[in-house]
Amino acid sequence: MQVAVRGKNIEITKALREYVEKKLGKIEKFVDHPIKAQANLYVERGRHIIEVTADLNGWILRGEEATGDMYASIDLVADKLEKQVQRYRARLRRRGGAGVSPEAAVAGAEDQGVDAELDGKVVKVKRFPVKPVTVDEAILQMDLLSHDFFVFVNSDTGKVNVLYRRHDGDYGLLVPEY
Repeated sequence: MQVAVRGKNIEITKALREYVEKKLGKIEKFVDHPIKAQANLYVERGRHIIEVTADLNGWILRGEEATGDMYASIDLVADKLEKQVQRYRARLRRRGGAGVSPEAAVAGAEDQGVDAELDGKVVKVKRFPVKPVTVDEAILQMDLLSHDFFVFVNSDTGKVNVLYRRHDGDYGLLVPEY
């Protein structure tokens, strides 16, 4: 597993880097291809926070944890990512793997911060490549990311759609009319 470990307000020691690599490396046993991950560790107001984004051959796994101890945060985020991988595999098995190719998945998002004041202006820009996927694949990707909405190009219509989670647990789909 390839893990890029970065730190903010914390020194990334060799022991800490190796611990992150060891814990995140455990999710590779569930897949048969290499995984690339980025781990951002930082300390903020006494909280030790880790954010991990992993590229599972086109599917994105994301986890964030915060505790009073960095090693505990790493353990918790590794467990969370392991559950996401298992959920991903279970869904593929239920569907028979039909129609789900990693190339059809939406690739990872890349955050780009923008300096601005908090008075109703854009304070963050998120850029991501968009690949056509089905509504079922979009639901899977949204659940893997643990987001409440997901923007994607519908492979059936070729139009940009927005999938969102409703309060009743079902999903809604916004389809533009031109």
